[in-house]
Amino acid sequence: MNYCKEKLRTEEILKLFQSGCKTDTKLGLEYERIPVSTKDYRNVSYYGEWGICEFLSDFAKVDNWDYLLDDLNIIGLKKLHNTVTIEPGCQFEISLEPQKFIKQIKSEIDRINKELKPLLKRYEIELLNYGVSPVSTYRFIQLNPKRRYKLMANYLGGILSDVMMRETAGIQVCVDYKDEEDATKKFNLANKLSPFTTAMFANSQIRGGVDTGYKSFRALAWLNTDNERCGFGTKFRNENLFKSYIDFLMNIPMIFIQRENEIIPINGKINFKQFLDNGYENYSATIEDFKLHANLAFPDVRLNSFIEIRNHDCVPEEFIYSALALYKGIMYDSEALESAEELLERFDYEEISEFRYRVPREGLKTRLGHYKVKDIAKEIIEIAYYSLKTQFEKEEEFLTPIKELTNQGLTPGDIVTPILKTKITQY
Repeated sequence: MNYCKEKLRTEEILKLFQSGCKTDTKLGLEYERIPVSTKDYRNVSYYGEWGICEFLSDFAKVDNWDYLLDDLNIIGLKKLHNTVTIEPGCQFEISLEPQKFIKQIKSEIDRINKELKPLLKRYEIELLNYGVSPVSTYRFIQLNPKRRYKLMANYLGGILSDVMMRETAGIQVCVDYKDEEDATKKFNLANKLSPFTTAMFANSQIRGGVDTGYKSFRALAWLNTDNERCGFGTKFRNENLFKSYIDFLMNIPMIFIQRENEIIPINGKINFKQFLDNGYENYSATIEDFKLHANLAFPDVRLNSFIEIRNHDCVPEEFIYSALALYKGIMYDSEALESAEELLERFDYEEISEFRYRVPREGLKTRLGHYKVKDIAKEIIEIAYYSLKTQFEKEEEFLTPIKELTNQGLTPGDIVTPILKTKITQY
């Protein structure tokens, strides 16, 4: 039964993005890790006595977390504004309340990790800071029982969509915008930056126990997942970002809608514009339907009531804070934002799009026309570093780990992969 009395209007959808305009800008972080057994580095299942479900249940008792449930199954925990959730293959994700300073985010991550440590030891689990499962492939990783994941797995196109869903882990940085003009500048710049930062933070070379030859197999998986809802959300337009992004979402086929506790499959039969105009069976579009649909789109940079920058592999913790520092230095300083725009304005949409397809294999060694990506990445970091230094908060220190690596033409994976190879060959 559909209880929606009035037809959803595009003006209501537009307000979702307009409501994101803020005067006080903060940083947000979503941090995924691969749960592997310390015995053999295979992925830990949701099910069983020592599975992720039991682990979440026990961890909830450590500091009075509330359960997040889907049809009575535990699919995460919540405490105030922080959540611990599991992605389709049980990737362990921490989402934190946005903060003004990076040290505040670091302090909260340190606190949660300290609480996790004894329980992880008891369960013989390691939360691996890596961008792809190093041993188990998707055929041996069960989906957790969250109902939407089964629908997504059956629907999503692309030859590596199962890899993306079950094997990969990333970090996501969220930045605020003050108005639509500010959102447009930041959104376009974040998209242009994304192949460069994918290269800088590449950390997913080992998959299925072997060296894939790709600096970021995670990035390759995303390139081969449902092109209609992944990639770039707009073509770097300079005006009317909110409208152009809404148009992007309107034309994406729908996967499902939800009414109370019931999930109604749509499986791509219509896009959201058709749903808005004509409904589906006995259902009319609601604003909650649009929010759900928007969260089932996975561009490298996603627009919400903030900007989600989603293209980074999971990396060791010191580099996570480097990613936060990089975006804070550039996005929250008008001069730095302008400098980064000037640096990248020589490349158009087609060049960036084509370059994006070569980054997973070549990383910082990729060439973009006459330019070495490593050299452009170094300039990007210098812009952020100088910006942070002038803010007198000493947050440029968080950039040092990635700055030192990039200057050598290295990525986190160049450090982590040899260590991981040694560990895997022990089993």
